[in-house]
Amino acid sequence: MTDADPPHKRRVRYAGTHPRQFEHKYKELDPARHSAEVNKVMQRGQTPAGMHRSICVDEILAILNPQPGQTGLDATLGFGGHAQAMLARIQPGGKLLGIDVDPFELPRTTERLRALGFDEAQLVTLQRNFSELATLLPQTMGGFDFVLADLGVSSMQIDNPARGFSFRADGPLDLRLDPGNGISASALLQSVTRARLRDLLTDNADEPFAAELAAALQGQYLETTFALADLVRATIERALPPKMAQAERLVEKKKALQRTFQALRIEVNNEFGVLDRLLEDLPACLKPGGRVAILSFHSGEDRRVKKAFQTGQRAGVYAQVAPDAIRASFEERHANPRSTSAKLRWAQRA
Repeated sequence: MTDADPPHKRRVRYAGTHPRQFEHKYKELDPARHSAEVNKVMQRGQTPAGMHRSICVDEILAILNPQPGQTGLDATLGFGGHAQAMLARIQPGGKLLGIDVDPFELPRTTERLRALGFDEAQLVTLQRNFSELATLLPQTMGGFDFVLADLGVSSMQIDNPARGFSFRADGPLDLRLDPGNGISASALLQSVTRARLRDLLTDNADEPFAAELAAALQGQYLETTFALADLVRATIERALPPKMAQAERLVEKKKALQRTFQALRIEVNNEFGVLDRLLEDLPACLKPGGRVAILSFHSGEDRRVKKAFQTGQRAGVYAQVAPDAIRASFEERHANPRSTSAKLRWAQRA
C-alpha cells in the first residue's frame, strides 16, 4: 500500500443474525451480489431494504391489456415493477412514458430498466407530477392507450431513514416525495394554525384525537421523526382513559402515530389535490377505448377515484368502470402484507 492509498475501512457490524438498521442491510441493498439473501427476506413476507414489491401486477395487466405497438403511461414509476411488466407486453413498437416526482429514485429506476434492455425509444422517463398529465400529450399520438397510477408510497421511501417517512427510524421530519418542492412537515407544524392542523388530521387520517394532537403539535419546532413520534405518544398517553390496559395503550399510540404521519405526508405533498387534477384530466388524455387503472391505499383516495369514474360513466365519458374495488389476492397479501390495504379501480374511455 502506498502513502496515497486511503486506509481500509471495515463495514459496520451488527449484533444478531438479522440486521435492523437500514444502513446495516448491505446484502439486501445489493441484490445483484446477494440474491439468495434477498429471496430469504421475501420468503418471510418482508420487502428487502431499498426495494419495492409491486402490487396487483397480474390484475393490472389483465385490466389494461397492453398490446404491441401501444403507448402507455406509468404515472408513478417508483421501483419500476409495473413498468417492466407493461414494457414487455407492448414490444415490438410500443412506448411507455414513466413519470415520478421523486428525484432520488427516478434515475435509479431508469438505470435499472435500461439495464434490462429498454432503450429511449421504448421508455421515456421524466421527473413530473401526475397532476401535469396534460403536458405529456405532445409525446403521444392522440393520447394514451393505457394509464396506470399507483398512489402508494414506495417501500424505498418508507424504509430509508434519510427520507423521513417513518417513525420506526430516526430521520429528518420531511415527508415530501420531492424535497425540492413545497415545505417540509417540520415547517408545516410551525406555520399551520391549530384549527387547520386539527382539520387535516381529521380529513386526511380520520384521527379521533385530532383536537388533542393539534393542541400539542401546532407551533412546535420538531426536526426529526423521533421527536414527533415522542410527542404524539405522550399526547395520546394523556388522552387515553387511565384504566386502559397497557397492551391496548400501545396499540392506540401506534395507530395514532400511523395516522399522524399519514395526515402530514398527504398535506405536504398535496396528495388529494394532485389526484383530483389527474382524475379531471384523464378522459382527455385517453384514446377512445383507452383504459386506466388506479391503485389506492387510503379511503380518501379511493372515494375520489370511485366518484370520478362513476360521474364520468354517467356523463358518457367512460364506457365501463369497475363495479367494485379489486383487492390483492390472499396469496399476495400473505407474501406481501403491504398489499393488504390496496384497492384497485379501473375505467375504459368511451
